[in-house]
Amino acid sequence: VNFVVCQLFALLAAVWFRTYLHSSKTSPFIRHVVATLLGLYLALFCFGWYALHFVIQSGISYYIMIIIGVENMHKYCFVFALGYLTVCQITRVYIFDYGQYSADFSGPMMIITQKITSLAFEIHDGMFRKNEDLTPSQRCLAVRRMPSLLEYLSYNCNFMGILAGPLCSYKDYITFIEGRSYQLQQSEANGKEDTKYEQTDPSPNIAVAQKLLICGLSLLFHMTITKTLPVEYNIDDNFRATASWPVRFFYLYVSLMAARPKYYFAWTLADAINNAAGFGFRGYDKNGVTRWDLISNLRIQQIEFSTSFKMFLDNWNIQTALWLKRVCYERATFSPTIQTFILSAIWHGVYPGYYLTFLTGVLMTLAARAIRNNIRHYFVESPAVKLCYDIVTWMATQAAISYTVVPFVLLSVKPSFTFYSSCYFCLHIASILVLLVFPLKRTQKGSKKHESVQPVWSRKLEEESLLQKNNYSTTNNSFSQKQEITCRYQALKQ
Repeated sequence: VNFVVCQLFALLAAVWFRTYLHSSKTSPFIRHVVATLLGLYLALFCFGWYALHFVIQSGISYYIMIIIGVENMHKYCFVFALGYLTVCQITRVYIFDYGQYSADFSGPMMIITQKITSLAFEIHDGMFRKNEDLTPSQRCLAVRRMPSLLEYLSYNCNFMGILAGPLCSYKDYITFIEGRSYQLQQSEANGKEDTKYEQTDPSPNIAVAQKLLICGLSLLFHMTITKTLPVEYNIDDNFRATASWPVRFFYLYVSLMAARPKYYFAWTLADAINNAAGFGFRGYDKNGVTRWDLISNLRIQQIEFSTSFKMFLDNWNIQTALWLKRVCYERATFSPTIQTFILSAIWHGVYPGYYLTFLTGVLMTLAARAIRNNIRHYFVESPAVKLCYDIVTWMATQAAISYTVVPFVLLSVKPSFTFYSSCYFCLHIASILVLLVFPLKRTQKGSKKHESVQPVWSRKLEEESLLQKNNYSTTNNSFSQKQEITCRYQALKQ
């Protein structure tokens, strides 16, 4: 109740913020101060004095950045922020109330941890590493000056994202506060500045209304259907003894599908709050329609109709996936997939079920990748065969996702192993057999062939994802708008 009330208050505050504290009417200093104070007030209302953890974690991380220097501060900030989060999660789970979510102050700390570590790496990239050593996305995300304490606290604790995020890049946030985001978002495919919509200050009202409608439907579904389909029923003794395998797998799918709308509600509402404040604009499409999905955290249609494990993960908790990619996967020196899943498990919390889910997820991801790389190209020549392949892979993906995330919902070891043992660890064994039979890597020739037959809808999703990842503006005032647009175009082209 606290969460919903505070988020609705934040939605109203966002409208007020965009109307009366617009960048054209007031200074960035005032916008930073108001955003920070409102955020801390919401945190204090929801979590009481536990909200001090948000300030302590941010304050110590900023002190580390100042005293350590740009060469190694990203490592120290990463270890401290993640360690502080883990200590708080252990305290909450094993000292206060296992399995309950009351006073779950670690939720906002998870978002703050993402912001602290992301910014530390971005400053390290921008102020220490050579420009030619950076990837296109790292180059456009790189922060070229140290933020002030007010900017740092505003980025970490602003009222728009302190309760449910989503994560955004520091440069995007600063350009929003300073009112430069609308002009810097305009670029055509040829890299030239598009002046057609340059002076337009687009309204987010339609996007906010659509997202609030999705929130209402998701909340209604969660309050009615979800309670009638508990995930715990999958390990009910009578159900396991009497139900057939098809019935059990069907209930597994629908019960996990029914568990997702609460995430749809929370993340879509958080996105709507940011949009209502004027944050999240990602330019115009080819028809001149505004796009307000710069920091969106999920794509519901792609989630429910995923035909691969990767497609599901790419569209679920998008900003967290980008964070894992930027701070771990791209920088890992060995086994990036395994390291990324381990970091994801640590970041999520200390419940054993989280680790069972992510260890299972490693197997599923590698097995799905092996199957896709070695088999898929045989089924894409004929549209009819391709349709059958998509239907089969959709069913397999939904079954694998549901099977994988059961421990994430059940939390504890005993019920999780009860579920897996009742299924005879079938998908674990199948994944291992797949990895033994099929090679993980294909030849360059095969990879090119695979790319050439990639479906149009998948290519569009990847192009949009790449554009979203590299569509950033600069905080360094010495960078001109033309340089920024060129940077984005080069990143997208590469």
